Amino acid sequence: MRSNLITFIAVAILGLPAAFASAQDAKTAKTLIKEGIALNDSGKYTQAVEKYTEALKADPNDLQADYEMGFTLYNEGKGLDAIPFLEKITQSNDSKYETYDLMGSIYDDSKQPDKAIDCYIKGIADNPKYERLHFNLGISYLRQKKYTEAEESEIEAIKLDPKHASAQQQYGLAAYYNNHKAAAVLAFCNFLLLEPQSKRSATVYGYIMKIFENEAKQKNLVLSVGKGSNGISAMSMANMSVTMAAATKTELAKKNADSVENLSTVLKIMFEALGRQAQDTATKKDFFWNFYADYFYKLAESGNVPAFARYISLTAYRDENLTWFKENKKQLNDLDLWVHSTARSF
Repeated sequence: MRSNLITFIAVAILGLPAAFASAQDAKTAKTLIKEGIALNDSGKYTQAVEKYTEALKADPNDLQADYEMGFTLYNEGKGLDAIPFLEKITQSNDSKYETYDLMGSIYDDSKQPDKAIDCYIKGIADNPKYERLHFNLGISYLRQKKYTEAEESEIEAIKLDPKHASAQQQYGLAAYYNNHKAAAVLAFCNFLLLEPQSKRSATVYGYIMKIFENEAKQKNLVLSVGKGSNGISAMSMANMSVTMAAATKTELAKKNADSVENLSTVLKIMFEALGRQAQDTATKKDFFWNFYADYFYKLAESGNVPAFARYISLTAYRDENLTWFKENKKQLNDLDLWVHSTARSF
């Protein structure tokens, strides 16, 4: 009995240093990772990588160290070097959606779009509610000129985060290249409502003007056969609102109408035309009609389009529009109140 007790105590004592060392290693790894993150955030990528390397020596199974290593290597411009660290995570039982998102970005940047798309799709399967995966997938599809798929991906991103301006922009671009002109105009308008004064705001506003200008040059209206009323696709019917707006814009320009007032009139005509079509029982109410057409029809009916036109054209007519807002504070307040009180659906 005594010998067994002595043996038990000896084993326990001998085991203490190993257990203690293991705990110390784990603590050391977490500390090193924390230090590495701070270095990464300061742009000191080489030093951060050194910290993660030490962390992985202390605890080779620390997947956070693998992820942070991959993230820092990506920031350092060494994305492909990050892949082995990230693949280690994808082969584990841990959550993988953020890892797939990062891998997708790496493959996209290295011009391997098929691998990028595969990563984003796997990430979505792991977590369908992670908006960035849908957003980035849409970008990859857009770069491959798969415009319908790009639209669908950005729609899912917008549903998860309706105030993500970049998703609105990317949806607008996908719709633009897919010849869904009405959808493009409304998406760009929505982007400018969220982000009216950045550098890319000027670019987006330019797209709206380009759509109207190109439409005004068209002599023949082309309608696609689909599931809409009378065999014409709903989106082709929607594009007719752009044609009407472009024709009005051209006529107003001939009369030397004020440019922003011109825009206000043109947008109101388009919003109302789409709103009436949205009320047509033959029109299938999908995301475009619910989220965009209905919403901007309500805007047209609210009387706030003049202030809205000023707001989204700030990059084009900044001084003029700021002066107008200063002299028409009530209209700006009314627009702000309308935007914050008007619900929209998908």
